[in-house]
Amino acid sequence: MTDAPLRGAAGDTSAAPTRRQAYEARLKRRSNMIAAGSTIAVVLAVVVLVPLAPGWEAVQRSFFNGEVFAATFPGLLNAFMLDVAIFLWCAPAIAILGLLIALCRDVRAPALFPLRMFGALYTDIFRGLPVILVIYLVGFGVPGLGLPRPWNSPYIWGSLALILVYAAYVAEVIRSGIDSIHQSQRSAAASLGLSEADTMRFVVLPQAIRNVAPANMNLFIALQKDVALLSFIGPVEIFRQAGVYKSLMANFTPYVGAALIFLAITIPATRYADYLLHKQRRRQR
Repeated sequence: MTDAPLRGAAGDTSAAPTRRQAYEARLKRRSNMIAAGSTIAVVLAVVVLVPLAPGWEAVQRSFFNGEVFAATFPGLLNAFMLDVAIFLWCAPAIAILGLLIALCRDVRAPALFPLRMFGALYTDIFRGLPVILVIYLVGFGVPGLGLPRPWNSPYIWGSLALILVYAAYVAEVIRSGIDSIHQSQRSAAASLGLSEADTMRFVVLPQAIRNVAPANMNLFIALQKDVALLSFIGPVEIFRQAGVYKSLMANFTPYVGAALIFLAITIPATRYADYLLHKQRRRQR
């Protein structure tokens, strides 16, 4: 007689999570249906209402011309390879310089205070200037010194401008990751006999870099887009090539093609950054 109530209580306890899970599943299905319905309604409204605008035919000819798109898209892809190349040689330099600036800002020895001041001045200056202004100053100013080829190339100095600006942002992100590591980690390393340099190398930096990986991923996505700004000082990358096609064909469709190419790269990269952030949060929980 005494076992029956216990079995009933145990049965009720095991059944409770099942009811809760079923309720949460119903809520999730309902939310997904509402989200899908609202999305379909918005898409249908755009598809139906936009073509009813008085100037739609002119916009369609100027921005969504299939013949112009087919004729210019291969050339835009070839020009985009230059964007990719500039990104590939800028990204490692930005990562290395950003790490060095972050380490300069974290030095604690009084004798190394000039390094700390340099790091603070560097980040204040290059985070405070617009990217396009730095590109103009470096891209036009340095070649104006009369340097011989290839040292007067806008590819070199435009890339340097991007490296200088983005390294300042990466340095601040890494520094925030370093500051997020609790002081007890440093104290534990010191108790084991590790020097300050070894503590930073083996204890602090691995954790800090892992923590800020999603934020730095977003910065590199922004870098991929800002490579197009170099077109203002001469390199014929995708944005400039789209402008050339626009002038030749008196049509803005090449800009739409360039936008689609950028989206094909940045959207998967953004989703991967979101995945890294979600993975980090799940690990922390």
